[in-house]
Amino acid sequence: MGAGHHHQLYRPGDTLVHRLPPQCKLVAVAAFALVVVATPREWLWAFGLYALLLGVVAFAARVPPGFVLRRMVVELPFVVFAVALPFIGLGERVPFLGITLSVEGLWAAWNILAKATLGVAASVLLAATTEPRLMLLGAQRLRLPPLLVQIAMFMLRYMDVIVDEMRRMRVARESRGFVARDVRHIPAVAKSAGALFIRSYERGERVHLAMLSRGYTGSMPVIQDLSASSRQWLTAGMLPGAALVALLGTTLVNGGLG
Repeated sequence: MGAGHHHQLYRPGDTLVHRLPPQCKLVAVAAFALVVVATPREWLWAFGLYALLLGVVAFAARVPPGFVLRRMVVELPFVVFAVALPFIGLGERVPFLGITLSVEGLWAAWNILAKATLGVAASVLLAATTEPRLMLLGAQRLRLPPLLVQIAMFMLRYMDVIVDEMRRMRVARESRGFVARDVRHIPAVAKSAGALFIRSYERGERVHLAMLSRGYTGSMPVIQDLSASSRQWLTAGMLPGAALVALLGTTLVNGGLG
């Protein structure tokens, strides 16, 4: 079950990173995120090393920097919030270009930006090297409830169908001279949303009955072998392992300097 719009995140390839089983990559990214979150905000060198590790992964997966940066726009709300913290933060303040900024707000902004950026970049690399369906199957291998996995799979499969249905309804409205311009048109748009919901619900009923007639018993067959060898787990663990080594090394350096 694929979905065309998800190809905007997935970048086909045949690299070592692409070939790793999805469950290995999911665990690796989650462990890397835990190491990043556990890092004190004052340890600037550690964050630089984490970024370098992600750069190595992107190079190994042949994912261009521009591809990653364009898909990191999801981080913008965090950036806006972080930028506001130095202005609204309390405590000691320092002058900067004629204005005063909160020292605690500056550290908080850095903490959010650094950790959110690294987390989003790791997630983008995961999505760029793993097909959505395989990612969900990998989550199922990690004991995620099968029902949740199937719901997510159907969402991926039929998202394009629903979006296309919505587009056709919009074209039909505009072909009759209707263009939503202000709040007076909200009732008409709401009726369209209601009709879209009913159509989607009825489509789901038809698909479910069709699946039952073909022997569906509550689980989808998996025809692809997703088992992972010890070597593959070790390879995937190199990212969080190297990040953990960087964290421990920074801890020893800071402890020695202290």
